[in-house]
Amino acid sequence: MCITLETLSGCTGDLSTLDPAGPAARSIATLWWGMLIGFTAIFVFVMMLLALAFRPAGAGPARAAGERLWIIGLGLVFPAVILLCLLGYGLWIGERLVPRSGADVTRIEAEARKWSWRFSYEHDPGRSTENVLHIPAGRPVDIAITTADVIHSFWVPRLAGKLDAIPGHVNVLRIEADAPGSYDGLSAEFSGRGYDNHRFAVIAHGPEDWQKFLEGEQ
Repeated sequence: MCITLETLSGCTGDLSTLDPAGPAARSIATLWWGMLIGFTAIFVFVMMLLALAFRPAGAGPARAAGERLWIIGLGLVFPAVILLCLLGYGLWIGERLVPRSGADVTRIEAEARKWSWRFSYEHDPGRSTENVLHIPAGRPVDIAITTADVIHSFWVPRLAGKLDAIPGHVNVLRIEADAPGSYDGLSAEFSGRGYDNHRFAVIAHGPEDWQKFLEGEQ
């Protein structure tokens, strides 16, 4: 896990969920760090209770009452509070990530197959791109995900969470890039020999470049 400075440097990169470049990915990364901190605190207090259990036995009602307080407070109440807070925060994050309709939302269809992705654009029904998804930067984009064969998974770690592509069904995932740039995507679902190379690129365009793309100049 990313604890030391050396390992923290490994938390960045093209496929790192801890190097977010969009609001959805940032919410997921914040939840991850919150879980890490909360579970670390629980682990530390459990180790304290374990050390307490190995202390030499002593007499006296005061000590017994103190030990019961530690066991109930640190062994039961503290972990329960941490876990309930994380559960509530996780549910709140999940509700925020649900796509909602809006006037400024771009919709793109993504169809997976062995071993490529085909992206079709709502503004131009006859236009599609293979293994390269073009989106506007700074605006929400709804990806309607499906598949032509088996189950795959659409995932751009720096922009959003992952969502399965299921035969005969359409799942919608909202992604957004903070700034123009190139972002790596992949299928995170085992779907047969060759799935580890089932990747694609996401190109986020600034306003001028996006307009050129809409007009067919790119």
